[in-house]
Amino acid sequence: MNHLLLLLPLLIPLFGAIFCYFCLRMVTVQKVIGLTAQLGLVFAAFRLLSTVDSEGIQVTQLGNWPAPFGISLVADLFSGLMLVAGSVTGLAILLYSFTGLNRKRQGYGYYPLLLLLQFGINGACLTGDLFNLFVWFEVLLICCFVLISFGSTKAQLEGSIKYVTINFLASGFLLMGIGIIYGITGTLNLAELGKLVQTENVNAGLITMASMFFLVALGIKAGLFPLFFWLPASYHTPPIAISAFIAGMLTKVGMYALIRLFTLVFIMNADYIHTILLVMAGFTMVIGVLGAASQTDFRKILSFHIVSQIGYMLMGLAIFTPLAIAGSVFFILHNIFVKTNLFLISGIVEQQNGSFSLKKLGGVYLQRPLLALLFVIAAFSLAGIPPLSGFWGKFMLAKAGFEAGNTGIVITSLIVSLLTTFSMTKIWNEVFWKDKPPVVIYPAEKTETVIAAQKPDKWLYVPVVLLTCVILFMGLYAEALVSLAMRAAGQLLHTETYINAVLNP
Repeated sequence: MNHLLLLLPLLIPLFGAIFCYFCLRMVTVQKVIGLTAQLGLVFAAFRLLSTVDSEGIQVTQLGNWPAPFGISLVADLFSGLMLVAGSVTGLAILLYSFTGLNRKRQGYGYYPLLLLLQFGINGACLTGDLFNLFVWFEVLLICCFVLISFGSTKAQLEGSIKYVTINFLASGFLLMGIGIIYGITGTLNLAELGKLVQTENVNAGLITMASMFFLVALGIKAGLFPLFFWLPASYHTPPIAISAFIAGMLTKVGMYALIRLFTLVFIMNADYIHTILLVMAGFTMVIGVLGAASQTDFRKILSFHIVSQIGYMLMGLAIFTPLAIAGSVFFILHNIFVKTNLFLISGIVEQQNGSFSLKKLGGVYLQRPLLALLFVIAAFSLAGIPPLSGFWGKFMLAKAGFEAGNTGIVITSLIVSLLTTFSMTKIWNEVFWKDKPPVVIYPAEKTETVIAAQKPDKWLYVPVVLLTCVILFMGLYAEALVSLAMRAAGQLLHTETYINAVLNP
């Protein structure tokens, strides 16, 4: 039964996508199939997380080949939490897409691609070997490339070319790193690699060199400084239903892989590596928030904040204490929900007003007070205002930093939080609080957008309210989730638990 639980997060979206392709001309049927698959995925993810929490790390070997020779699927608390976050976010995106994406784009095969993207995310979180990690990232790359280019507008094609070009480069670095690791150790199984580096029977210098290839590759995919430049240029170009899911999940999968590898495999010359990570974390936070502060487009501000928030996640990995790793785990979960929600809110604003430009927006508070309240909750959480979810993640990271003597990075993170508050305040003042400009300029090429601006669809509020409830739950009932994150950090740092579960079941 537990082996089936590990396969369900892959089988459900895969078969959902296949059935959707059989009904490619019937969008309504695709919606029903997609919603059924996504609800099943949410249930399977929660069930798997519950099983891991009560029974320990779950492992299965595809084809009955024993580890380290076969393909291992492994679920610990960290991967289980990522599956839950991804499935709930995917459900919100699916609900938003029903009316937030025009029917023409839905007819291009949007729903099967969305399920295949979910399939790739789940595979990357469950895989137990390096080569299959590369394969799952390629699945994500292909799906994102197609989704970003959906509609074939000039901005979308430009963004998709930037996205795919830089990510092909990242895939090359990742493949080179995998080749070096295989040449040094003769294995790609993560548990076997973790066991080998602990015995110190491998060359520490070569392992550290290989780790730099992975840092560059995964740093590009996660959006770390100085490798983030492609992200703000790509994420604001597709429709909000697409950019919200990509913004909420994709960079976090890159961070997941970084945390997994740099706690299990790349633990030699740790002080040297962690110093590099600490410097990158600081610059990622600062450059991202300064970029956001300089923008006057709702989506571009949020895109730059993706970069800024990734710095906090890397900060916990760089400090490398149990509390710091737990802070990173908690912060990743918080940011997935908050960032997705803010993008969806920006989409509703655009649907009602026909623009993302702050200069062309205003008066939303008087028009839609509920939407204003939902924005305030998400924005305050992003900025780390207590008692919302962002506060607890930043508090854990700051406390860990002070305890480890990394005062500089903690002060940097607090300053960045203030600047984040400034960016959110700017959006509030320009979009919600100021008077609406006398003339709203609608995009001439989008008839659908003009119609939506005249009569907004209340269905769009459902996924936003869903994610807002999750954010409030994470903030107001943080103790249980912090405890879960601490246990996840314990599994990440006590690698023998993972190694024994895979190699000695």
